[in-house]
Amino acid sequence: MSTKQKYDIGEQSLTFPNPVYLISGASVVGKKEGEGPLGSAFDMICEDDKFGEDTWEQAESTLQKEALSLAMGKAGLKPEDIRYLFAGDLLGQNIATSFGLMDYEIPLFGLYGACSTAGESLSLASMCVGAGYAKTVAALTSSHFASAEKQFRFPLEYANQRPVSATWTVTGSGAFLLSGKRGTVRITGITTGKIVDMGIKDSMNMGAAMAPAAADVIAQNLEDFGRKPTDYDKIVTGDLGYIGQEILINLLKQKKIDISGVHEDCGILIYDKDKQGTGSGGSGCGCSAVTLSAHYLPALKDGSLKRILFVPTGALLSTVSFNEGQNVPGIAHAVVLEYAGEEA
Repeated sequence: MSTKQKYDIGEQSLTFPNPVYLISGASVVGKKEGEGPLGSAFDMICEDDKFGEDTWEQAESTLQKEALSLAMGKAGLKPEDIRYLFAGDLLGQNIATSFGLMDYEIPLFGLYGACSTAGESLSLASMCVGAGYAKTVAALTSSHFASAEKQFRFPLEYANQRPVSATWTVTGSGAFLLSGKRGTVRITGITTGKIVDMGIKDSMNMGAAMAPAAADVIAQNLEDFGRKPTDYDKIVTGDLGYIGQEILINLLKQKKIDISGVHEDCGILIYDKDKQGTGSGGSGCGCSAVTLSAHYLPALKDGSLKRILFVPTGALLSTVSFNEGQNVPGIAHAVVLEYAGEEA
């Protein structure tokens, strides 16, 4: 059997020649996230959303720096032990990443997948380790409520009103270390998403823009791997929120796929929308990353979850495209994570 036949699964999916383990994860969040339902699970909560810095953008850089430091500390590794970084954020030219990580002096692949970047970084990092190009790599991303509002919507000083359909950008960074060294959580496959454009133009309704891409990649994953939804303990999307979740479930039901019994969304889990006034839920690159690290990874490590499909979702817009009247396309990337305790 050829390598292509063995590791290329279906139309859009891959498995790996060598095992890939997620050996460490860390989460750093802001005050609002720390007050939410997952607050006790985060590694670091900062009461000052500027993290001691002068600007929101510098604060987001500090988020990434601290998250990577914590992830390395948990694994007992130093920067020189990391072969590559796969990282990105929401800001123009990935400035949170470049300024946040440059002092580590680790070779960097800067990524932009909007809020799907956690899935993109884990996918590429897995391919690198799985192909034998590196022993240990890092995948991380971040977002910050204030820096994102400033870039994509309105500066906070405007105190503009937000529609109920809007999601609240998570202030947080999640960092992960992947290695061929045996661990208790293994990445066993990925499904790379396509850009899906359903004509959505409302930048205050990201769930509607991203849900079709999530439906597309989930359906493809199930087809490529020959699975049904219940073969996963959880199918976890990144930041569709309440509105996007409803759209996703309905779109998949049209394909005769019912994920309603196993679906969860990080943007719904991270906030209490009634008590915290977060509209349709959480969003941003950091949303899925910190929720995976703080909530799902521990459950995979102790075996209470055996297999999940992690599907961060992104809306591919910029201020330029939006102001020129372009649609808001979506993309999603799926990563299969499994409990590997028995083999460890």
